[in-house]
Amino acid sequence: MAKEKTPPQKQKSATKTVVRQKIEELDTYKVAERKRRMRRLVAKLQKMYPDESHTILRWGNEWELMVAVQLSAQCTDERVNMVTESLFKKYPTLDDYADARWQAFAQDIRSVTYFNNKARNIISAAKLVRERFDGNLPKTMLEMLLLPGVARKTANVVLGNAHGVVEGIAVDTHVKRFVKRFDLSDAKTADGIERDLMQLLPKKDWYLFTYLVIAYGRDVGRARGYDPALDPLQRLA
Repeated sequence: MAKEKTPPQKQKSATKTVVRQKIEELDTYKVAERKRRMRRLVAKLQKMYPDESHTILRWGNEWELMVAVQLSAQCTDERVNMVTESLFKKYPTLDDYADARWQAFAQDIRSVTYFNNKARNIISAAKLVRERFDGNLPKTMLEMLLLPGVARKTANVVLGNAHGVVEGIAVDTHVKRFVKRFDLSDAKTADGIERDLMQLLPKKDWYLFTYLVIAYGRDVGRARGYDPALDPLQRLA
């Protein structure tokens, strides 16, 4: 008796199911490998930089931290600290920022990158904090993201340093470079990288991870002049 042939549509469906299962198996394996690699890397970073636990930006209160972090976008922390040394004296209160004239404020921060946009965002954020949040920075990610100029990186840095609130992982240029160098994510965007890192790291390490990687980036893993032979993390990868 001749065997009954499987309809072409069912054959295609079965093939797709097998392919999907194989992809899921490969993804599961990749995540497991990345978790093991991450554990080794973080353990070594903690030994290399035992005192790294916060941003090097200088600030005196939560609002000043917000200003400093916004200014630091695509600008060095060292440059920002130079600017805020006089800025925080000239604008000692939230009201001073909210009532500032945009042109004058932009000139006060003109040595940082994109100073015009940053001036607009900081003044607008100050107005919103004053009007909607009674002059206090919000303490949740969702509310922080309502502020002009604030994306998840800024919100994570402010929430973690000012309030000890950890809802994610701050992804800056150092973290992006680290993730690419050690194959910890396939994502191309900061939000995508953050999601992958949150899957690889236990929550207790989310906050500290950023500052360990920043210290490594400044010390060893620089964008220019990087020498893999001198990198103690390479043998762990």
